[in-house]
Amino acid sequence: MDLFVHGGRVVSPRGVSESDILVRDGRIAAIGPGLTAPAGVEVLDASGKLVFPGLIDTQVHFREPGLEHKEDLASGSLAAVAGGVTTFFEMPNTKPNTTTPELLADKLARAKGRCWADHAFFLGASEDNAEQLGEWESLPGCSGIKVFMGSSTGSLLVEDDPTLERVLRHGKRRVPVHSEDEPRLRERYATVEKGAPYRVHPDVRDVEAAVKSTKRLFALAEKTGHPVHLLHVSTAEELDLARASTLGELLTLEATPNHLFLHAPDCYDEHGSLAQMNPPVREKRHQEALRAALLDGTIDVIGSDHAPHTLEEKQQPYPDAPSGIPGVQTILPLLLTAVRDGWLPIERIPLLTAEGPARIYGIARKGRLEPDYDADFVIVDPDVTEPLPVAWLRSKTGFSPFVGTKLAGWPETTVLRGTVVYHRHATVGDPRGKPVTFV
Repeated sequence: MDLFVHGGRVVSPRGVSESDILVRDGRIAAIGPGLTAPAGVEVLDASGKLVFPGLIDTQVHFREPGLEHKEDLASGSLAAVAGGVTTFFEMPNTKPNTTTPELLADKLARAKGRCWADHAFFLGASEDNAEQLGEWESLPGCSGIKVFMGSSTGSLLVEDDPTLERVLRHGKRRVPVHSEDEPRLRERYATVEKGAPYRVHPDVRDVEAAVKSTKRLFALAEKTGHPVHLLHVSTAEELDLARASTLGELLTLEATPNHLFLHAPDCYDEHGSLAQMNPPVREKRHQEALRAALLDGTIDVIGSDHAPHTLEEKQQPYPDAPSGIPGVQTILPLLLTAVRDGWLPIERIPLLTAEGPARIYGIARKGRLEPDYDADFVIVDPDVTEPLPVAWLRSKTGFSPFVGTKLAGWPETTVLRGTVVYHRHATVGDPRGKPVTFV
């Protein structure tokens, strides 16, 4: 589609500048100040607004197939574009687990004509498929191979070093890892009484469980020379390990908004299980360390780890209440809140949410507002500063621990490959998401 976006303040890792954007055939044809709209091109007025590259959320759980009562590809991708996320990578712990080319193809078929955002899907690593993953990781629509070193929602698990080494010796693409030590988790859960307060969660899945697993992961990454991506970092100690590591470009790290904006024990006292996720939200010292890591470059990307469950499920007693927080729609408003509160420069946002994910996963033509890139962007109204109402949320869950948080801006318009797909709390047209390609 052809489009001319006029008068916005474009935000890039290099700063904020008043720029117009000309879109031709779904890609950016020109960007800069003082451009003129060609005759016949649709004009979108962004005066007084901020324009960001479309966000790339490389860790979401949209629960389809098998768990559609929690979320599905249509509802999850709707929540994505409502929050300015134009590309998502979906995780393999569905029912059945996505562990074969046939199951990957099934997800791609389900997404066709139903997803509002562009997408790719991870294959899950297991003891049974480790040798095939190097071949399968290059299948169309595959974002790579996901490893669960510790159990979370679902049954996918690679808990021992020999199996993990087999996975890392096959293929070349970066492997994202949920890093918690499974033997330690089993030991800790054996001591939990049903009905314990939710605030014990970070003690059950403790710092040692995370650090022990991450040390093992780093050692195997060095041994095999395989690039790894440490997901949802939750501890200051893991950040110190990463800074001391000699892995270089073999190692990248992700943080979630949940760990950046919530802290124990307050979040559990206020929100109960709605603040429960794996690995846990921890004490304030860990939150402060993660915020510092956004500034010094230790953290490469922000991922939501959007992990929805029904409110009825979440209201079960601990430890039966499932872990997971919905969040794909609230990444950008929360980061704008960090800018307002003075601890995050605005130019870090596109680096962490667009350019960074595109770089570490090798996504073609996405992540930048530059000529010949896909025209994916989100226009934000910075004057929306009211508390977040639940009515704006588009996930099936209908809840968030961030409801009531005073906003510092809200996505107004989301554009996918030059076409407006979401505007002022409503969809525009039909779902047009398609599989992304990789370089």
